[in-house]
Amino acid sequence: MGENHRVFIDNPSLNDSQCFDDDGRLKRTGTFWTASAHIITAVIGSGVLSLAWAIAQLGWIAGPAVMLLFSIITFYTSCLLTDCYRTGDPVSGKRNYTYTQAVGSLLGGYKVKVCGFIQYVNLFGVSIGYTIAASISMMAIKRSNCFHNSGGENPCHMSSSPYMMMFGVAEILLSQIPDFDQIWWLSILAAVMSFTYSGIGLALGIAKVIAGIGTFRGSLTGISLGTVTPAQKIWRSFRALGDIAFAYSFSMILIEIQDTVKSPPAEAKTMKKATKLSIAITTAFYMLCGCMGYASFGDFAPDNLLTGFGFYNPFWLLDIANAAIVIHLVGAYQVFCQPIFTFVEKWASQRWPESKTITKELKIPMPIRGFRPYKLNLFRSVWRTAFVMLTTVISMLLPFFGDVVGILGAFGFWPLTVYFPVEMYIEQKKISKWSSRWICLKMLSMGCLMISILAGTGSIAGVILDLKVYKPFKTTY
Repeated sequence: MGENHRVFIDNPSLNDSQCFDDDGRLKRTGTFWTASAHIITAVIGSGVLSLAWAIAQLGWIAGPAVMLLFSIITFYTSCLLTDCYRTGDPVSGKRNYTYTQAVGSLLGGYKVKVCGFIQYVNLFGVSIGYTIAASISMMAIKRSNCFHNSGGENPCHMSSSPYMMMFGVAEILLSQIPDFDQIWWLSILAAVMSFTYSGIGLALGIAKVIAGIGTFRGSLTGISLGTVTPAQKIWRSFRALGDIAFAYSFSMILIEIQDTVKSPPAEAKTMKKATKLSIAITTAFYMLCGCMGYASFGDFAPDNLLTGFGFYNPFWLLDIANAAIVIHLVGAYQVFCQPIFTFVEKWASQRWPESKTITKELKIPMPIRGFRPYKLNLFRSVWRTAFVMLTTVISMLLPFFGDVVGILGAFGFWPLTVYFPVEMYIEQKKISKWSSRWICLKMLSMGCLMISILAGTGSIAGVILDLKVYKPFKTTY
């Protein structure tokens, strides 16, 4: 990932040593398990919390079916993408260190700029969505304790802005970690937290169903007319597609994760296994959390599952779940933002190679014995701090969790998860035009484009409705 801490060697005999990979960089140490942890951290994000709402819009038949469809599409296109990490030979071909670099090597031309723009805008949007989600969970903890301390008399309304700022401060500190390789521990911690809150949400959903004498709420066709208007049902159904798409959005950082994996075996082989395990685990969690949430709340399933349980006892269990969400999102934010950090820092070092502000690193001794000195770079510190501050301010202006999730899912799903992986794979494997495989891949791409358009339309309609009643920095919850 980052160029500043890598070691490049011109001596071929040293490149083949135990210390360096075939590209002259320090030997990669990632494994099947660390890759799986990175993927699970990226996949099981805040999107899991909106799945009960999404299934409520689509119903017991279409809801699980759409979720399963997205998981299959994501797994298939991710496998195509892993084959594009190396250009040419899958074992000894030239490595592509980023998603955009893979597009440049295989497709070239204007598609590189289009891909880069979409990828980084999507990653930027994800950071905003995670900031919003984290603030919602922090507020839920505060409101829960406030409500119980007042004996239920105080509604405990509050603004989300202070909590977004708290999250932003934490991310500013963590963003100073120079590179992806160095945050493996954060990914593993975040993955554990994701299972924690998903498990609690699932358990609470099951408990609520049991408390209702085993009654499963909901219908085969989704939210009832009367609860919403026919037009609202259509828009909500479209937005539900975007919510589900967002829940599976991780393709834009798959190449970056693959670049941390050691070889042999071939990186693509390891990544396919990691992707298979990760998507299988997350789909099982998604099905359980989404379906049990819908069974618990029926038509009134909230767009954030844990907030739907309100102030129910045991409130401390909800506090643990919301705390786990915050910890997970702290890690997931870093996983998604590292590609943006790396891109800008690499561009700046190439644009102004003589600038000491950009290229010079100061080694600061760590107070704890056994730790390597921290490499402080002035440009990196200022740029990353400014980035986190910008995402925090935008989150404070547009704190609409459900609609933001839907827009991000719709905007990123087709180009990043389907179109570019399909096009790169066709080029990489030299698939003949108008062959049966070429036609099937193109049909998959066009079908997913239609889904993205519908999902985007529904989510934008939701934001327009939200903006009619929202006042920036003043609205409380």
